[in-house]
Amino acid sequence: MTDNILSKAATMEIPINSNGDTGTLPEDDSLEQDLQQVMVSGPNLNETSIVSGGYGGTAEGIISTSSIKGSNMHHSSSSSSVTAEETTHGVAVEKLETVKKWGINTYKCTKQMISERFGRGSRTVDLELEAQIEVLRDTKRKYENVLRLARALTNHFYNMVQTQHALGDTFADLSQKSPELRDEFGYNAETQKLLCKNGETLLGAINFFVSSINTLVNKTMEDTLMTIKLYENARLEFDAYRSDLEELSLGPRDAVAMARIDAAQQQYQIQKDKYERLRSDVTIKLKFLEENKVKVMHKQLLLFHNAISAYFAGNQQQLEQTLKQFNVKLRPPGADKPSWLEEQ
Repeated sequence: MTDNILSKAATMEIPINSNGDTGTLPEDDSLEQDLQQVMVSGPNLNETSIVSGGYGGTAEGIISTSSIKGSNMHHSSSSSSVTAEETTHGVAVEKLETVKKWGINTYKCTKQMISERFGRGSRTVDLELEAQIEVLRDTKRKYENVLRLARALTNHFYNMVQTQHALGDTFADLSQKSPELRDEFGYNAETQKLLCKNGETLLGAINFFVSSINTLVNKTMEDTLMTIKLYENARLEFDAYRSDLEELSLGPRDAVAMARIDAAQQQYQIQKDKYERLRSDVTIKLKFLEENKVKVMHKQLLLFHNAISAYFAGNQQQLEQTLKQFNVKLRPPGADKPSWLEEQ
């Protein structure tokens, strides 16, 4: 009888309404207050029960935690729970504040962007830097076209070399099986093999050219364009906060308005420093990119010209010398590792 009474009392410590809810949270328009209420709400550890019989078991073995007040375990658990609650609450408030700042920043930037697009807002313009950025974008488009055509040339020339290789083998086979045309087939077989060898050497030079242009376009230029994108975003944020400060400065000058102006002035200075720092980064990167581009293209265009000229002039020695001059390595004959030609 006593056990039944204890069981009933222990299971009725947490009130449950008709919908299965533990309680009704007070309504509030503030998202932060709602979140704080959710974080601090929950069952009281002093009123919960420990069930030793497991889910679905009998009421025997149910011990109310209120009966062990004053023990070290109770104080330790309560202290740990409070600390965990405070930590979780702090993290939630921090995240909420971050989302709030992001929302305000996004709203201001969107408003500035729309104003600029419809000609109602002013924007900060560095004419010299904007011209350099536009030149870079145009140069990248043209170099991408060079890269596309060079890759197409590589593919077509590779197919021709493969055809020459097969034709040379066929001529050599026919030279052995046609005594009456042995010499003629033999001459053509040797010619095709020589052309195939020179073609592989030229392909090595073209492949080196393609690889270098690809690095310049898709890594070096792209890295600078990523910095430019950050700079353009910073410019938009700077103008958004500048416009906000100008708008507040034209309003009333009471205590509340002055507090808002001071806050806007601080944000404006932060965005201005960020904008100027990224503008400096872009200027430096554009300068180094131009120097690097001239250096790389001078070497690669000279390699491309000398290799093409030597191949079509039939100057095998000059072709091989060109590759040595520019440190272009080819796979040695008989190597186990397949050449890049075989991996196409």
